[in-house]
Parts: sequence; structure tokens; C-alpha cells
Amino acid sequence: MNKKYIPLFIVLIIVLLGAFGVFYKRFDLTAEKRYTLSDSTIKVLENVKKPMTIEVYLEGDFPASFKQLSNETKFMLDEFRKINPKIDYKFRDPIAEKVPQDTLKAMGMQPSILPDMKDGKISEIVMFPYAAIKYNGYGTSVPLIVQQFGIDAATQLSKSIENLEYNFVSTIKGMTEETAKNIGFLVNQQELGPDEFRGFLDLAMENYNIGPIIPENKTELSLADIPKLKQMDALVIAKPRKAFTDNEKVILDQYIMNGGKTLWMLDAVNAEMDTLFQAKKIMAYPIDLNLTDFMFNYGLRINPALVKDMKKSALVRIVSGEVAGNPQYSSFLWPYFPLGIAESKNPITKNINPVKFEFPTSIDTLGRPNIKTKVLFESSERTTSKTVPNYVALSEIVRTDSIGEMERPTPPKIFAVALEGKFKSAYATRSEKNAYPGFKAQSPENKMLVIADGDIARNQIWKGQPLPLGEDLLTKEHYGNAQFLRNALDYLLDDSNIMELRDRTIEVRLLDRQRIDAEKSDWQWFNLLLPLGIISALGAAFYFLRKKMFS
Repeated sequence: MNKKYIPLFIVLIIVLLGAFGVFYKRFDLTAEKRYTLSDSTIKVLENVKKPMTIEVYLEGDFPASFKQLSNETKFMLDEFRKINPKIDYKFRDPIAEKVPQDTLKAMGMQPSILPDMKDGKISEIVMFPYAAIKYNGYGTSVPLIVQQFGIDAATQLSKSIENLEYNFVSTIKGMTEETAKNIGFLVNQQELGPDEFRGFLDLAMENYNIGPIIPENKTELSLADIPKLKQMDALVIAKPRKAFTDNEKVILDQYIMNGGKTLWMLDAVNAEMDTLFQAKKIMAYPIDLNLTDFMFNYGLRINPALVKDMKKSALVRIVSGEVAGNPQYSSFLWPYFPLGIAESKNPITKNINPVKFEFPTSIDTLGRPNIKTKVLFESSERTTSKTVPNYVALSEIVRTDSIGEMERPTPPKIFAVALEGKFKSAYATRSEKNAYPGFKAQSPENKMLVIADGDIARNQIWKGQPLPLGEDLLTKEHYGNAQFLRNALDYLLDDSNIMELRDRTIEVRLLDRQRIDAEKSDWQWFNLLLPLGIISALGAAFYFLRKKMFS
């Protein structure tokens, strides 16, 4: 055989093998690289040292949108398995297999009920759009559908596909890490009680170790508490009602300077809805936590004035009348419960339900060198501020559709911010530093999240039992408080850039159904004849080339 024909001969063999599916290489030609795994994802997958099984409950007779979600999930898990063969998956139909719903619910899965039209009859399709991951004797569930109300089906599908990689990878990371990060909860400033805080504690325990920080002297944080604080990767301060001492602020300052992350949920005004329901009118008054200079150091000022949002507010359910001796309830917008609706691109707030704030105040951002300030939530443009001390009356619900004569509209108010950068100590030029051993004047790259509402992490209680965080007992609404705070913790403790996956934007390119119906047969014939034509052409070329080489 002539040597010059050998390369061409090899190319033809490779092409033929590819045509018959002996091997393949998939190229990601999408603009958003939706089928390309991130570097952080690959690192997490490579860390799976033992067999991992993923069961996906997206098998069955579903609408087309769910079939697309099923296909996207399969494509992604195929890539997972290529990166690490220890990861395997299978699709299951729990309804056809008659898996008890109680078993699925015990795994954290809630059913989705979809309407189905067949032969002029409306029926229901029950499905559990989750995946169950089993690893090293432990199992957990991963939601595949974004639970966000107020969006259409196409948007929900798009957001669900966007979140797929993050949901799987963050869960796998939590299951495979040998040592979980530690979160401390400050217990000294009359913070939220265990029952009021149960929902947040439960979600924190999903991926992290948690523990209380109780001062050794039972009075205030001191140098004796430093060893315990050093063990904590993050510190949560939830609705403190007792002022911090100057010594405590130095301790917290140095915790931050040594790289500790902090999540602050602060009330600058005292106002409680339970009291208002009983008295119909309460006096709201400011709370001095002695943190003004502390927060000012980071370029923040928390204003002791209640925010009233006339446009984006949650509902309250109150007695509006009586029929035959029975009270009649109605739902009204309550301007003191503004909703946090994400309108800017941020991985912490993306693709979550509106977050419910209760009697929040506002945050002014002042700016500081080397610190990036990111606004997470703010009120609408139809917002007013009520200075305190002042009365708050239940009758103010009647004015939610129009601003009162004595209430002047103000620009939107900020409820929550995230800070990133190298923080400078508030005590770098003060004498208090001399009493702290190993004092640091500047932190490494660090993060902090400040929320001007202490009740954002408080769950309601019914008959002595805590309700899920974000669930409203009276209106039955499910707000995004749990989603937001879970993302906040992940943001603070993410050292592998996994949170960047939540920034991914995927465009769902829906097919033109009319064009499909019109051109269906043409494309069927094309798909049938084209491969046969290619194989015939290659076979003919190979035959004539071989005949020429050996003649």
C-alpha cells in the first residue's frame, strides 16, 4: 500500500467508527456553555472517594417542560459520571413503583400536582421532582424545581435548569467534605429563643456544625471566649435586645480581623405584631445596641426609623366583620411588613421567593476603601419612614394603597447588604487594642452580611410547635426567608466559588409548535436519509480508494 494514502485511510476509519457510534465527543456550542461543568464543580466531583448513587424521580408521563428538565438533568449527570466513575445515577418513577408517599415525604420530598387533559377529561398528575443522593451510608434529597411563586411555567423551567448544577454540587460537597464548617450562635444579648429560631438552626445543620457561644463569665464576651470563637468559621447574631459592651465589641472586632465571617440580624426599633393584634395600637421605640460606631467603621449606618412600603408588602389576616356571631377574616397589605424582591443579579437572592421583613429599619451605605458593598434587598419607590418613638396602629392597613397626607414619599430604603474586602479594625488607633493579645489592625479577605431586621430568621409557633421558616400561619403564604438565609450562610462560608453557579443564566429556547407540525414529515425523512447517505458516500469512497491503492 502506498504510504501517502495511510493518513487518509486512518481518517476514513475514524469517521466510520464515529458514524457507527463506537466513540463520540460532545462539543458545547451553546452561548452560555450550559453543558460545560465549572472548575469548582469538577473539584467537588473528584473528591467523591466512595460509590455515590443518585436516584432521579423524573420518570413517567409528564408534560413536555418536565421532560426537558429530565433531559437536562440526564445530560448533567452523564458529565458527572465522566468526571468520576464512582458517581452513578438512575431515573425512577415513584408513582409507577408505588413508593409510599410517606416514605418520600420523610426524605424531604413534597409532591407536585399538575393538571392533565386527556380525551376531554381533566385529571391530575402527581410527581415528586427530586433527586435522592446516597453516599457513605447517608442520604438526602435535592429539589429539581424552583419553588418561586408569581412566575409562569416557562420561567420556572428556565430557573430550575439554571439551578441544577448548584443544587447537586452544593449537596455533594456537603456530603463528601471530611470536616464541615463551624457556625456559632451568640447567646448573651437576649437573642431569639430556641423554638423561635428552630427553622434557621435546622437549615444551618444541613451542611454545617453549629453550636452556641455562651460567655464563660455568664455576663459578657471576654478574652476567655477567644478559643471558642477561633473554632467558629462564622458567627450569627440574631435579634440581640441587650446592648453590647465596649469590651464585647473589641472581641467581635478581632474575631472579624482574624477572618471570622459574621451574619448580623439587627432590630433598631422595638415593635411586635403580637402586641399590636391585642392592643390595636402600640408605641414603637428605638433600641440602642451600642453598635453605631462599630457599624460605621464598615461604612454602614442603621437608622432607628420604621420603613413603610406602600407597594411591596406582605399580607396580614385580621377580623374584618362578624356574621351570625362568627368572626370574618380578611387579608390586607401591611406596610410595616415589606417584601424583599430581588431585582439585581446576586447569587444570594437569585431564584428565591420574596423575603418577608417584619418592622424593619433601613441601612445607609457610606462606603469604605477596600470594601465592596452589595445591596441585597431594598424597598419600592413608594416608601416612607416613621421616626420613633411613635405610635403604630392596626388601622394603618387602610392606607396601604395611597400615601397619607402627612407621609411624604422617600427614595427606596435598603434592608440588607453584603460586604466583601479587607476590613480595618475600629480599634486600630484606640487604646482598647492594648488589652487584646495579638491585636490585628486589618483582616484578610473577608465577608459580612448585615440585615436591618431581627425577625427575618424567626419562625412562627403553632400549638407549641415551630412552623417551617418563612411559613405564615394565618395567610398560609410561604416566603423565601429560609432560601435567603441558607444562601447567605453558603455565601459567607463558600471558599470554592460554588456560589458562582447561582449566577448562571440559561435561555430556554422553546420550539415553534406550528412549524413542527408543518415540517414534521420533511424532517423525519431528512433524519432517516441523511445518515444513510453519509454512510453510503463514505463506503463508496473507501471502496474506490482501496481499489486504487491495491490495483
